[in-house]
Amino acid sequence: MKLDTMMEAIEVLARERGVAVDAILDAFANALVAAYKRSPGAAEEARVTIDPDSGEVTVYAQELDEEGNVIDEWEDTPEGEAFGRIAAQSFKQVMQFKLREAKREKVYEMYEGREGDLVTGIVQQVDYRSVILDLGDAEAILPGSERIPFERLDRGNRVKALILEVRNETKGAQIVVSRSHPDLVRRLLELEVPELTDGTVEIVNIAREPGHRTKIAVISHDPNVDPKGACVGARGSRVRQVVNELRGEKVDVVQWRDDVAQFIAEALGPAKVKEVRIGEDEKTADVIVSEHQLSLAIGKEGQNARLAARLSGYKVDIRSDTEGADAAEAKPPVGDGETGSEPGHDGVGAVVTEEVAADSVGAVVTEEVAAAGAEADEAPADDDPVSEKTAVSDEDVTGASIVDDEDAVEDTDEDVESE
Repeated sequence: MKLDTMMEAIEVLARERGVAVDAILDAFANALVAAYKRSPGAAEEARVTIDPDSGEVTVYAQELDEEGNVIDEWEDTPEGEAFGRIAAQSFKQVMQFKLREAKREKVYEMYEGREGDLVTGIVQQVDYRSVILDLGDAEAILPGSERIPFERLDRGNRVKALILEVRNETKGAQIVVSRSHPDLVRRLLELEVPELTDGTVEIVNIAREPGHRTKIAVISHDPNVDPKGACVGARGSRVRQVVNELRGEKVDVVQWRDDVAQFIAEALGPAKVKEVRIGEDEKTADVIVSEHQLSLAIGKEGQNARLAARLSGYKVDIRSDTEGADAAEAKPPVGDGETGSEPGHDGVGAVVTEEVAADSVGAVVTEEVAAAGAEADEAPADDDPVSEKTAVSDEDVTGASIVDDEDAVEDTDEDVESE
C-alpha cells in the first residue's frame, strides 16, 4: 500500500507549520496499527512501517509469548478500499493532533524564560475571575488577583501586561500576566526613557499601590544627567504615557539619596518636611512637619507615608512640629505665694495668674480685698462702716462675685476718715 499523495501533503504541512516529518510518520504509523487491529482476521499485535521516500506502507503481524517477547512476525498488509479509507481517516486525525501539539510546543518555546517581559494584548473575554488576552500568536490569562482594582476592561481594549509565569500544560502553554505588579511600571517607563535602557539612569526601588499611587526611586550614573528630569520628561511628557496606560494612576519620581534622612524627606513629597531623625538600630525615621503639612505628608488613609516607608525600608513616624509644644513650655505650679509674669500650669492643668488665685472652694479673692478684710477685723464690730463695706458674704464667695478692687479700697479710706 502506497501513500504517494499523502506523503506530499505531509511534507507541505511540515514545512508550513514547523512540524518534523518523522514525528508525523510515527503518529501515522500508530494510527494504522489501531486501524489494522479493527480489520477482520487481524492479529492481536502488529507494527507498521512507512518508507519516507516512496510512501510504501507495510503491516507486520506479530505473535508474542507470555512475557511479551516477539516469537514470530509476518507481513499482513490489508488490501482493498476499506483499509485505505481507514488509513485516510487516521491520517486526518493524526495530522490535526500533531499540528495542535506542534503549535503548543512552539508557543511554549517562544515564551519560555520571558517572565518579567512586557506584552501587548487585545481583550477577548472578561469575567469576574479572569481576563483573556489575545497576544497574536498565543493567549494569555489575566487573573482577577493581578488586575488593577476598579479598572474597567472591555472586549477589544488594547492593554499592556507583565508576564508572570509560563507553564507547559497538557492543553498547551499557559501564560499568566499581571497589571498590578510593580515591575509593570518599570517596563512601561523603560519604553519611554532611553536613559533607562542604556544604563545611564537606574531604577533603585518601586513602591506601588495599584490603581492609586506609585513612587519610584531613581539614580543617575552620569553626573550630567538628572535622573528625575529624565524620567519625568519635558512638561511631564514621558511619565504621562505611563499614567495613561495605568488608567490615571499617580506616579511620583524621587531621586535616590545616600543620605537616608534627605531621601525620606523627598519620598514624602509633595509634603514639605522640616526635620527627619533616623534611628539606624531599629530602622526608624521620626519625621517632623508643619501643622498644615501633616495631612499631606500622611496622605489619604496613610498612603503617602506607607509608600515612603516601602521605598526607603524604614518605619516612618510623622508628627507635627506643634505636637507636645505645650508640655515643653509647662512650669511648676504656684504653691508658696510666688507668682510669675507668665501663666503657669499646676498639677492638673489649671492656670494660675499673679493677680488671681483659687481658694479651697474655688472662690476668687483679690489681694486688695483680702487686706481690707484684715483691717475690718481690728475695728469695732458694732455699727462699723468698715466692716459693713468689706464684709464678704458666703453668697458672694460661692458665686465668685467680688466688687471692683479700686472701689473697695476707696470706700475703705472714706470710712476710716469719717471715723
